[in-house]
Amino acid sequence: MTTPALFISTVLIWGTTRIAIAAQVGDAPIAVSVFYRFAVAGVVMVAGLALVGRLKRPVAWRFVLVQALCLFCMNFMALYTATSLIPSGLVSVIFSLASIFNAVNARLFFGDRISRQTVLAGGLGVIGLVGLFWHDLAVTLNPDTLRGIGWAVLGTSFFSWGNMASRRNAMLGVPPVTANALGMCIGALILLAVLALRGQPLVVPQVPDYWVALAYLSVIGSVIGFTTYLELVRRIGPAQAGYATVLFPVVALTASTLFEGYEWTAASVIGMGFVIAGNAVMFRRSAPPPVPAR
Repeated sequence: MTTPALFISTVLIWGTTRIAIAAQVGDAPIAVSVFYRFAVAGVVMVAGLALVGRLKRPVAWRFVLVQALCLFCMNFMALYTATSLIPSGLVSVIFSLASIFNAVNARLFFGDRISRQTVLAGGLGVIGLVGLFWHDLAVTLNPDTLRGIGWAVLGTSFFSWGNMASRRNAMLGVPPVTANALGMCIGALILLAVLALRGQPLVVPQVPDYWVALAYLSVIGSVIGFTTYLELVRRIGPAQAGYATVLFPVVALTASTLFEGYEWTAASVIGMGFVIAGNAVMFRRSAPPPVPAR
C-alpha cells in the first residue's frame, strides 16, 4: 500500500472502533474484553502468517515483549478504564496528544529533532478537538473525572512507548507483522495471568452484539489497524504517524452523526476546521531552498 493509503486506512479503521467498543461496555469486565480481543487477534494473525510462510522467530525478543505490554495490554486497559469514568470525547482529545508524546519520546529515545512544524500541527489539532468535543470537556471536575483524565494520559503514554518499541524492533530487523502477531499473543497471556491473579472468571456475554463487535475489533481494528499504523511508524516516523490519532475522533464523530444522531454545533464545525488545518501543516512539504542567482 502507498503511504497515503496506509494513513487513510488507519484513520478509518481506528476511528470506527469506538462504536464497536461501546457495544461491549458493561457486558464484561474490561480486562476480559481486552483479553478476548487480543487472544482472537493474535491467533488469527499468527495463523495467517503461518499459512503464507511468514511466521519467523524474532532475532531479538526484548522489545517485542515491551511492545506487547504497552500496545496490546496496558494501553487498552487504561483507555477502557478512562472511558468508563469520563466522556469518550474527552478521552479522544487526550489520546490525540499521541503525536506530541511520540515526538517527545522519539527525542528522548532516538535523539530525533522536534520540529516547529510538528509542534504547530499538534497544537492546531488539539485546539480543533477541543472545539469538536467542547460539550464533553465542559464537565464538573469531580474525583471520577480527575481519575479518568489520569487513566487517559497513562493510556496515551503506553501507546507512545509501544510506538518506540515498534520502531526499535524495526531497527533490529523484526518485521512489524511479526512483532504485532507475537505481541498480541503475549499481551493476551499477560492479561490472562492478571485475570487469574485477580480470581476473575472469563465471563461469556450472551449478547450477540458483543461478539459481533469483538470480531470487528479483533480482526479489523487490531490485526489490520495495528499493522497499517506501525507500518506508518516505520515509513514516516512516529511523530507524523502519531498525528493520525488526531483524526480518529473526527471519524468517530462522523460515525456518531450517522448512527447515533450527533448534532453539530458552531464550535464543532470550527474545531473540524482546525483539525484539517493541523493535518495540512503536518504533511506540508518544506519548499526547496532558492537557487542563488549567478
